[in-house]
Amino acid sequence: MWFKNLSIFRLTEEFALTPVELEEKLGQIAFRPCGQHEEATFGWTAPLGKTSQQLVHAANGFMMICVKKEEKVLPAAVVNEMLQEKILEAEDQQGRKLAKKERAAIKDELIFELLPRAFTFSNKTYAYIDPKGGWIVVDAASAKKAEDLLSLLRKCLGSLPAVPLNTVDKPVAIMTDWLINNQPPSDITIEDECELRSPEEEGGIIRCKRHDLSLPEIKNHLDTGKEVIKLAVSWADRLAFIIDENLAVKRLKFLDLIQEQVTDTETSSEAEQFDVDFSIMSLELANFLPRLLELFGGENKA
Repeated sequence: MWFKNLSIFRLTEEFALTPVELEEKLGQIAFRPCGQHEEATFGWTAPLGKTSQQLVHAANGFMMICVKKEEKVLPAAVVNEMLQEKILEAEDQQGRKLAKKERAAIKDELIFELLPRAFTFSNKTYAYIDPKGGWIVVDAASAKKAEDLLSLLRKCLGSLPAVPLNTVDKPVAIMTDWLINNQPPSDITIEDECELRSPEEEGGIIRCKRHDLSLPEIKNHLDTGKEVIKLAVSWADRLAFIIDENLAVKRLKFLDLIQEQVTDTETSSEAEQFDVDFSIMSLELANFLPRLLELFGGENKA
């Protein structure tokens, strides 16, 4: 299970629960499919999938968890067409225009009637807890998905002292400096993608893909005041990713040096392979995350 995005949170207090204790707490809100008249359900499921019942997958001191959301799909066009028919029918029967509240009540009744026949779809969001390093890392491209997982975790635990990353230096200023001077740190290689934004409110945005970012045209944009809000980089020939102004990591790739470790490890089952992948990934990120903080001036604990 290789994460493709990193929404990173700092634990401000020690995470003292063992995997067994965490498992017990997550079991309070285990995932279940939608009932006939439920629009959505949200709960914890086994990271390993159908081959396991365990809600916590532990390896080398790290704990993987997974939340699953199931939603019912009612196409808006279908609902609206049926709703208009029911409203017209009711208005014909009563010989008057229906009030807004009456229309809303008909819509609620219609949705209640349609839900048992609706299609369902589901998605999973994975995360892992690193008690020793003091991290919670969520594989989510959007802040909302990450916060949804943390909110459910808080609900199960009672409290969760975790906050988004906060560094001494602003990521925008550091990334902009890297591009202006073309002198990133020695373990950082600037790749071929960036996003620039004018600092004024509702300022213009320029996106560059598959582009040499050292060319004068990029520097011209920076000289006029634009700032880097997203930048594609690689770290130590081990990881490649896009970092944004909030220190969220997108489109993460584990490069050949990491993949060779996986290839060199023999496994005989899906569960063993999952364990190997998780162990290698989490250990690699445990080395990377402190360096990520260093790149932007260290952690701001104020």
